[in-house]
Amino acid sequence: MAIATFKRYEKKYLITKEKLDKILPLLLEHMELDPFCLNGNEYRIYSIYYDTDNHDVIRQNSSKPVYKEKMRIRSYYDLKDPEDKIFMEIKKKCDGQGNKRRIKLKIKEIEPFVNEGILPETKDYLSTQVAKELQYYFSMNKVHPALYVQYDRLALFGKEDKNFRMTFDRNIRTRRHNFVFGESDEDELLLPNGEYIMEIKILGAMPLWLTHILSENELFSHGFSKYGVKFKRDAQNGLLKYHLTDSGGNEVDFDYFK
Repeated sequence: MAIATFKRYEKKYLITKEKLDKILPLLLEHMELDPFCLNGNEYRIYSIYYDTDNHDVIRQNSSKPVYKEKMRIRSYYDLKDPEDKIFMEIKKKCDGQGNKRRIKLKIKEIEPFVNEGILPETKDYLSTQVAKELQYYFSMNKVHPALYVQYDRLALFGKEDKNFRMTFDRNIRTRRHNFVFGESDEDELLLPNGEYIMEIKILGAMPLWLTHILSENELFSHGFSKYGVKFKRDAQNGLLKYHLTDSGGNEVDFDYFK
């Protein structure tokens, strides 16, 4: 089992392909392509976000609280075998500063861990601590797979500061069923073709050369959560289902609480 911890500030922007083509050569004067971007190509990310029956996690996060957290599983490959290993992540944000902790475990270990609190086998102290943190999260939040998200990413990191990263995500596909890694006929595009989410991830202050590029190209920070945007869109279109019960545990609809 492997662990990684990330703590940084994140700013997101919406950007067109035309503008990306314009600024990319400028960025590459100070940054390099991520090693996963083989031959300058994008790599694919597969994620499954977890939530409660009544979407409590994303509803809380969408209310813009000072503190928020969400849990997901993630892979960088189209994996389906129960023995395959993926990342399980818990991502927290407090007053704009993000903290991501994750462990690596087998696909077959996910369901017993989430539903029954059965800890996967750990081999070191840090892995055990994060696993217990996730175990506590599951005891407090009865979550299950709620949204599948897949996209293609171009990533850069600073030549002088390897912790400084920029990512560009496109071809963002989502679905609320069939929670396996890989494309499906059920997929829906979150953004139009030719639009990207640009994200700046940095531990300290933004470099001056980058602020000039952003200003000269009229790029302004625009809060954007893939899960949050999908939630709001589905809520506005009346596509979300809720499971509401009275004091006796009987299922009721919204009219019951009027």
